[in-house]
Amino acid sequence: MRASALTVLALGLGLTAGGAAGQRTVKPVLHGRDWVAITGKPLGATAGALIFAQGGNAVDAACAMLGAVCTMYDVLSWGGETQALIYNPKSGKVIGVNALGVAPTGATAEFYRDKGYAYPPEYGPLAAVTPGTPGGLLTMLAEFGTMSLAQVLAPARRLAEGYPIEKETADAIEKHKERLRGWPYSRDVLLPHPGREREAPEAGEVFRQPDLADTLGKLVEAERLALAAGRSRKAAIYAAYDRFYKGDIARELVRGTREQGGLITLEDLAGWQVRLEEPVTTTYKGIEVFKLTSWVQGPVMLQALNMLETLDLKALGFNSAAYIHTLCQVMNLAFADRDFYYGDPYFPPREPLAGLLSKAYARERVKLIRGDRNDPDVRPGDPYPFEGKTNPYLGYLEGWLDWGRGQAAALDEAGAADVEALFRSGTTSIQAADKEGWVVSMTPSGGWLPCVIAGRTGVGLSQRAQSFVLDERQNPFNVIVPGKRPRATLTPGLALKDGRPYLSFAVQGGDTQDQNLLQFFLDIVEFGMGVQQACEAPNVTSYQMHDSFADHKSFPGKLDVHDSVPAEVRDRLRAMGYVLAVKKRTSGPINAILFDRVHGTFWGGSSDYGEDYGIAW
Repeated sequence: MRASALTVLALGLGLTAGGAAGQRTVKPVLHGRDWVAITGKPLGATAGALIFAQGGNAVDAACAMLGAVCTMYDVLSWGGETQALIYNPKSGKVIGVNALGVAPTGATAEFYRDKGYAYPPEYGPLAAVTPGTPGGLLTMLAEFGTMSLAQVLAPARRLAEGYPIEKETADAIEKHKERLRGWPYSRDVLLPHPGREREAPEAGEVFRQPDLADTLGKLVEAERLALAAGRSRKAAIYAAYDRFYKGDIARELVRGTREQGGLITLEDLAGWQVRLEEPVTTTYKGIEVFKLTSWVQGPVMLQALNMLETLDLKALGFNSAAYIHTLCQVMNLAFADRDFYYGDPYFPPREPLAGLLSKAYARERVKLIRGDRNDPDVRPGDPYPFEGKTNPYLGYLEGWLDWGRGQAAALDEAGAADVEALFRSGTTSIQAADKEGWVVSMTPSGGWLPCVIAGRTGVGLSQRAQSFVLDERQNPFNVIVPGKRPRATLTPGLALKDGRPYLSFAVQGGDTQDQNLLQFFLDIVEFGMGVQQACEAPNVTSYQMHDSFADHKSFPGKLDVHDSVPAEVRDRLRAMGYVLAVKKRTSGPINAILFDRVHGTFWGGSSDYGEDYGIAW
């Protein structure tokens, strides 16, 4: 579809670019000169502020916020996974942090098929991969932080000893109490009022986690003993790492997991490692955009930007029918590639990422867009020729559309809500920056409620195994194998302009994350919005990709639009084959930092709903 044709459609609707750039915001923008700390809970942001006030850098503060939100079950817990992008001002480089757990011993496709599963289960001990967040926190702190583990974990330890629980988390526990009762250690921690009508904590009640407090204390003790023995700061932090993955904490985690039917072994924990990686990147109108590689969905945003760069988006008009249609079609093309070609790059086969991210491939893909209506039959492309190779999986693509197709038009309101809940499952986000130039963009997740707590560790286990497939015809790169990472949804973003930090951004949610972040980025770059405006701006959400949870279904044409989208635009979209749901909220909570190079200050943004919160100084 040519840009000129899209322009005609936009002008025909009487809509012009930049219509939302002057909008007022519900929450104020955060102004900071020394530092910014933003995350999914107010107390979590306070933890970051406390560390900054003690002289820590952005990595120290981000690690403190990570420990806090895990302790507070901000749709994740300590047995989940952490993924981050860190800008190091000393090297001028962006580093990727891969702290995603792996499938345990015995977790094969045959194992799950023999138990009658089409995919690994959504909940329970057989959904667990090895914990990644403790290793991620400890590695980031050791390599890039400045403070001790004792200092950085002090807020989380205080919270584990007892904090007034928020209504959102307390009600989530109550909602899932039937399932939680079936796991003895989860029941003991999360349901403190057995036999009452409400077994979960009440909002404002002091919620205590003595087992987790003990585990965090053991990590700090390991550091203290190593320092007393003359070891360096970094080595002492890694002593805590070893205690979690190879010592008494590991032994109790494995015992408690296997007692409840899980597969994780001591060898799985000891053999797992955090990987510090080179992120993938593309340029959009001179801005370098960085994402983590194919073990998460991050490259999908880069693919979309490569296609959109060939079009005149401003001429289409913000949230016009033409603009929304263009975004959806581009995202459908990019996500179809995600669904088939993304997986753990440390396991064969090798993902054709160079081809997927090439500008030439994007120019070919964008030619497939229909200007008149949604195409429900979008399928993965063939990036291999753009690497000078032959695609060995073309035979799988012929029948690819036959699996996981849900009927968007047949969904009633309750069914649609269930679909949306799956696509948005889990995750929080963390943003931190300081005057020395350190920047951290993070989307930790996993171990969300309801989770299995592993014995007396207090550690809630991840449910990320459900993101694997069992049939290689669906995605030959993401079939479950022991030791392999599932292709997850977690996707922090970081952008540089003229080689310096320009924008750091992330969002809560599942498969919707890169849709939300793509629109957030375009709101700023194309439509001139401020960072808080873009955090609050209306988004659209497509459900045409396969969700990464539970049954991996796809709902071609299902589209959420914000209730601010005019009726004539909605009517035009319906005429183009979309099945619309009109919502007040069409995005997960976005958190972001914009770097003001003119004045040498930070502009922080945080969505105007949910519990996300920021503090700046």
